[in-house]
Amino acid sequence: MSDTEIVYVHGRRVWDSRGRPTVEAEIMLAGGGVGRAIAPAGASTGTGEAVDLRDGGAAFGGYDVTRAVQAIRDDIAEEILGRDAADQAGLDHAMIALDGTANKSRLGANALVAVSMAAAHAAAAEAGKPLYRHLGGEDATLLPLPQIQIFGGGAHAGGRVDIQDFMVMCPAAENFAQALDWTAEVYRAAGSLMAEAGTLQGVADEGGWWPAFGTNEQALETLVRAIERAGFRPGEQVGIALDIAASQFGKAGNYKLGLEERTLDSAGMIDLLTGWIARYPIDSIEDPLAEDDAEGFAAFTRAVGGRVQVVGDDFLVTDAARLHQAADAGAANTVLLKPNQRGTLTETVAAWDAAKQRGYSAIVSARSGETEDVTIVHLAIGWSVGQLKVGSFARSERMAKWNEAVRIEEALGPMARFAGGAVLGRSK
Repeated sequence: MSDTEIVYVHGRRVWDSRGRPTVEAEIMLAGGGVGRAIAPAGASTGTGEAVDLRDGGAAFGGYDVTRAVQAIRDDIAEEILGRDAADQAGLDHAMIALDGTANKSRLGANALVAVSMAAAHAAAAEAGKPLYRHLGGEDATLLPLPQIQIFGGGAHAGGRVDIQDFMVMCPAAENFAQALDWTAEVYRAAGSLMAEAGTLQGVADEGGWWPAFGTNEQALETLVRAIERAGFRPGEQVGIALDIAASQFGKAGNYKLGLEERTLDSAGMIDLLTGWIARYPIDSIEDPLAEDDAEGFAAFTRAVGGRVQVVGDDFLVTDAARLHQAADAGAANTVLLKPNQRGTLTETVAAWDAAKQRGYSAIVSARSGETEDVTIVHLAIGWSVGQLKVGSFARSERMAKWNEAVRIEEALGPMARFAGGAVLGRSK
């Protein structure tokens, strides 16, 4: 019996940052290595995502996960007991075949991704290595440039503003720890400005400030002021990243901006966003058009893709095949990598491999319903992705991930490299 043979598989129900049930998987190997991982859950989800299997019914508003947990304990356990946890691709493909559906609807992507990640942790533990080193070997030394939410909107804040995430990036920081230092000052300054103006309504799903702005652009104006109040130069030291999450308010080429009570077509939406890019220090825009607006996505990329990251989330859903189609059409230049959108680490890294093949950048991302699980930090570093997005600079399910990257940077010591502005195609 190999030390990396799986001898124990268990699923349990745990809880996420919204107080909803989610799935944790635990795996033990013959040599004693143990791995655990928890599946996150999104609020704004693309229609092409793998299925987050929920029970429906009255319990917990229909969000219970007893079916997904039982799938781990029964079907998945029976399939993977005796398999080699060090063979990640073999394990993942066995689970994909076992599910037998195109979207993981039988067993649930939440069940599969928890097991997939837990197996990786167990194999790393058996090898006596941190997960990032297990995944990337000696070359896993690149600390990602973080995208950190300052204001939460859209589905993360009751639709109070239409745009889902107003974030900052610190391309001029010398290292990951300094990027967090700078972000902490901007986050604090933004809260103070909003309190002074009477526009602070609380904290949104991912820890960002929940605003009461009169327009979407007011958030951009306030964010620039917060960067300046914190003592930084907007666009040089600290830039802005947006997640428009346009699929939440756009369909069939029509975009309904509830806050401003107006509707735009694709061209109007592109004009709105290109105007913002001209006026504000924006480095990255995610899902600027809806997932069903491929032509609009391509037109926007042609207009601004040489200046900013155009990120596909709902549009690409961590799918290698969709990424190739988008690349053929000239739509987007960056993919968001969310393991639970596909259900396994193998499919997630396939999307990253496709991105590299087609000249796309990538960002490893958490979800709005998160936990203390820090796997995605190790994925970003182990796969040398170069960017990481986990929400805001508040709430423990977010800070656990930022803090894990701080520890890894410290552990790497002089070997640590910070992606910084180079990952955006420009130097400090």
